[in-house]
This record gives sequence, structure tokens and C-alpha cells, in this order.
Amino acid sequence: MAVLIASDLHKDMAGQPLLRGVSFKLERRERMTIAGRNGAGKTTLLRMLAGETSIDRGELSLAKGARIALHDQRPPRERALSLRDYVLSGCVEELQIEAELADLERRMAEGDTGETLLDRYARAQARLEARGGYLWRDRATNMSRGLGFDESDLGRALDSFSGGQLTRASLARALATGVDVLLLDEPTNHLDIESLEWLEQTLVELDAAIVLVAHDRWFLEAVGTSVLELEAGRTRFFAGTWHRWRREQAAREMALGKAIDKQQAEIERMERFIERFRYKATKAKQAQSRVKKLAKVERIERDPKDGKGLEFAFAAPERTGRVIFELLDGRVEVGEDHIVLLEHAELWLERGEHVSLVGPNGTGKTTLIETLAGRRALAAGRLSTGHNVKIGYLSQHADELGAGGARSQSVVEATQRDTGRNQGRARALLGRFLFSGEDADKPLDGLSGGERRRLSLAVLVGSESHPPNVLILDEPTNHLDIESREALEDALRAFPGAILLVSHDRALLDAVGTRTVAVEDHALRSYEGGWPEYVRVREEMRSSPHAGSPAGPHADRPGAAHARPHGGAHAPLRQPSHATAGTANGSEPGKLEPKGKPKPKGPSKNSLSAQQQAEHAVEAAEAAMRALQDELADPAAWATQYESAKSEARHTAARRAVEEAYTHLETLVD
Repeated sequence: MAVLIASDLHKDMAGQPLLRGVSFKLERRERMTIAGRNGAGKTTLLRMLAGETSIDRGELSLAKGARIALHDQRPPRERALSLRDYVLSGCVEELQIEAELADLERRMAEGDTGETLLDRYARAQARLEARGGYLWRDRATNMSRGLGFDESDLGRALDSFSGGQLTRASLARALATGVDVLLLDEPTNHLDIESLEWLEQTLVELDAAIVLVAHDRWFLEAVGTSVLELEAGRTRFFAGTWHRWRREQAAREMALGKAIDKQQAEIERMERFIERFRYKATKAKQAQSRVKKLAKVERIERDPKDGKGLEFAFAAPERTGRVIFELLDGRVEVGEDHIVLLEHAELWLERGEHVSLVGPNGTGKTTLIETLAGRRALAAGRLSTGHNVKIGYLSQHADELGAGGARSQSVVEATQRDTGRNQGRARALLGRFLFSGEDADKPLDGLSGGERRRLSLAVLVGSESHPPNVLILDEPTNHLDIESREALEDALRAFPGAILLVSHDRALLDAVGTRTVAVEDHALRSYEGGWPEYVRVREEMRSSPHAGSPAGPHADRPGAAHARPHGGAHAPLRQPSHATAGTANGSEPGKLEPKGKPKPKGPSKNSLSAQQQAEHAVEAAEAAMRALQDELADPAAWATQYESAKSEARHTAARRAVEEAYTHLETLVD
């Protein structure tokens, strides 16, 4: 039985059509995702369903007695409430029933034992039992804990939390309500990967109809059972998962393109015939017939779009030395109290590597990359930077935009300042990032989160004074729609320089990362391979009784060799061969060699030649790997079980070729 039915919903904004003919039906345990660019009307539709925004035309039906709740990005209004009281405040009916029971119990204690009173008490108890009984408060507490709050947080006032924490509090409140229809607008914002995985499992198990808007593609695939597509005011409903919808959408676009090409070829053939024979007496009749036929042709056209998407690429960077960074015995601290986030941390990044840095919120990822980018001092340890390293840094909130300039500076002025371009070339760059016309003259302090992120990417791509060959990115997909995220993925995948990436977007980690470094117990641990390989090894380690001891009895199990302890109580499995600080042989600086010991000879010409050949082999293997990754980005490479197996085998072989090339090079260098 349907819980929610929408029939032909219409909505105009500022006199312009926003939504037309929105229709769908949802039953319990169905989870519909809404797809569309920023500005397509997704949030407006959710508020229409929640009754917070009027419906211009159409009908919305809710099952009798069904309750509905909305979570969106608006912060809580009552900041004096404790977190516990705020989360519980969403359970209005449960609170009302408890108050009614307390009043009835007081009256019974005063001696009123009439049948009417007892009947009211029994019915109130039955209503509370239908809402989960007296355990409904535990449900609210569990939702808060699943989203990263602990017991001590529940008593804190809301005004003591950050903006991201308030967003999570709003989500916990919506989940705790136990409603029949749950509307979620960007529920994945400000969640780390552990909380994302918890939320996915919770929503899948929830006995409610769910409508959600999100830009996290892994989340959409894990949760969604259907898709409502919004594009230029029109809607299309698809019954199936997110991935199946994307395949159907791609097939639809491909079929439409072929139909347009076929029709255009036929039109051109008819026009050539008309042009050639319209004035020839023997063919004039046939030519006139084709003129009439051509006039009746209904031209096939592509559906209107909400706007063009991002398309950009990084310029080919200058070559760096083999070493980008090498951090030894590092300690990272934060705050006036010098809270230690990382201790004895070790990290290396080499030329061309695309490394993902993952870990729960608050473990020091942002602080670490700020240190590597030279924006924060290292508390202890040694950090070495390689030859010709030019860093392009992207902060989580684009704080670097317009640094040092006036607060009132415009988008184009900030772009000129940060990229070294003249006004004309700055505007051309901004146009590629969807800042056209008056948008380029907006003041910086008036930009939305999505606009700030697009502008920060434009500055990163368009810098002419210091084009980067190393990218350090902190949550680069924040506030970007899915099409923009995919454009960013393509650009990063093709970037030949080194990348250090912090993100909770698992699709981005999967597409870009070739090695994963995880923050674990105040230390860094390196895992060979991208996000899927890291997840597999992580699950194997969790299921093993020796999960915290990679060198224990299960060290020879599949995947164990992929985990490289990286700091903390663990020593690196290999000492990087590129010690850049200290003496030539990597010994500690200032330490004298024993007297009488012969001075080591330098490498021979043959050795140097062999090293150069090995380096060329590494570059060739990496180029082949990048070319293969581009080829495998085509959905057709994964369309069937056979194609998926073949693609996986090719990818594994290419990765092994890269590893073997590096291994051979290391033997020559060592």
C-alpha cells in the first residue's frame, strides 16, 4: 500500500517554471533518490512534500495517519537546548503521550479510578507501544551515537557545537522520529566514512518510505531503490538502483545521438537532391516532392538541460624529483593545549603517486596536509621536500581564495590576483567554471558554497605564475553536484603529477587513489592499492583475532602484504631509498664515519644508465596504467560479468607491471 503519492505537481519560482508534472508513488521500505544539477529544484520538491512550500498545481496524498519528517541544511533555531532535548523534540507524539500518561497516573494516584480514566490510560499506553514503547528514547540516543556523538555530547547546549555538528544533530533528530515518510536533503554532509557506512545500513533497515537528495554516488547506490530525474523542469521516474539508472541514462543518450545523426544524414541527402535537381525539368517533380517531405520532418532534438557542466584539465606540470615528501618520526599537534593528533608519524609521497588519506573526523588529516603544504609548523620530527616541488593546495572551505586582498573584491579580481592572468584571460577561465557575465563580477563574500568551490578549482587549474606539479586537496567535492564531481575525477585521474587527497567521497577515492594512507591510533598506516583494496584488507583485519598485529600468525593470509605499518609502534616495511636529509648514505646528519673506513665509491656509468632505463620503464608502465584507467572508465567495460572479470584482470596486470617496474628500479638504486 502506498504511503505517499504525488500526482502532476507543478511549481514556479520568481515567475519561471521550476517543476512540471512530478509524479511518483512510494511504499514502505522504498527509497527514492532525486537526481539533478544544483538549482534543478531538488530541495524545493522535498519542502513541497513536507508541506513547508506550497504546490502550485497537482495533488499530494499521504496515507491516513502517516507521519512525515524533513532533514535539510538549515541549522536548529533553538540553540539553548541540549543535544538530547533537541533530538527528542522531533518525537512530538511520543512526548505528548508520555505527558498524557503522567497526568493520568497523577489523577489515579489521587484516587480517580473511574472506567473512563482507565480506558484513556490503556489507549495511551497502546499508542506509546506502537511507537516503540518507553524505549523510544534509546532509539534517539542510538541515532546520535551512530552519527559520531558520544554520551558527554548529549548534555551540551547546541550553541557549543560547530556548524557541521549541528547538521549531524538535525539528521539524528529526523532519524529518531520513527516517521512513515523520511525526507533527507544532503544527509551525507559532514559525515566521515564510518558514519556514512552506519547511515547506509540504518536507512536500508528502516521501515519507512524515504526520499533523499545526495551527491555521494556510493551512498546513492547502496541506499536507493528508485530514481526521480529532474532536468530543466521535466521529470522522469526510474524504478531501479542508481547505477542501473546511470546505465539506462547513458544508453538513452547514446540511442538519441544515433537517431539524431541518422536523421541529419537523411535530411542532408534530401537537401542535396533538391539542390541538384530542383531546376532540372525532368527531375523537378521529384525535387518538389522531397521539399514537401522535408517540411514535414519532425526534427529529433536533445532534451533541454539545466546548463552546461564543468569540463577542465590540468596543464602538464614540470617534472619533480622522485621524492615529493618524506616525513620521519613526525608529531602533529593542534590548539593552545598542544593536543597530539599524530605521533611518530611516517609518510612518503613519490612522483606521480595518487595517494588517498583517510580516517575518522578529528584524527588530524586536515592538520597533517596543512603541515605538508607549509601552512602549519611540524611539532616534532623531520619533513623533507623534494626537488622542484610546486604545491597546489585546496582547503576544505576554500579559505585561500583572495588571500591578502580586499574583502569586497570580485570573483574576476580574485582570479586575476591568484592566477596572474589579465582580465580577459581570467574571464575566459571563469567561463569554463560556469562563471559567465555578471557572475564573474560577484563579490567573494556573496558566493555560495558551490560557487566558492568552483572558483577555488578555477584558480588551481588556471595558475600561470606557479602551475602546480603536486596537488594537496582537502574535501574537493564539497558542495559540487554529481556532474561536477565526475569532471573533477576525470581531471585528477589524468593529472600526471602527485596527488595527496583527503575526501569522504568514496567514488572519488576509488577513481583517483592508487595507494591509501589511513590514520589509525594516532599513527599513519599505508595500504597498497586504492579504496576497494583498502576496504578489503580492513575487513580482513577486523575479522581476524590478530587484527592489530599484521606481523602475527596471520601475516601470510591474502591481503596482509598490502598493509604497510607507517609510524607508531610499527616500523616501515621498507626504508625509503631517497633519504634527502642527512648524509649521502642516509645516515644521521653530523654523525662521523669510523676512521680508516674506505670512502664508498659512486655509481658507475653502467649503473646510472641502468637506473635511467628503469626510470623510463616506470614512466611507461604508469602511462599504460593511466591509459587503461581511462579506457575502463567506460561503463561498457563493466556491463556484464564477463566484461567486469576481463577488465579487473587487465587492471590487475597493469598495476603489477607498475609495481614490478618500481621494484626493479629500487634494486638498482639501493
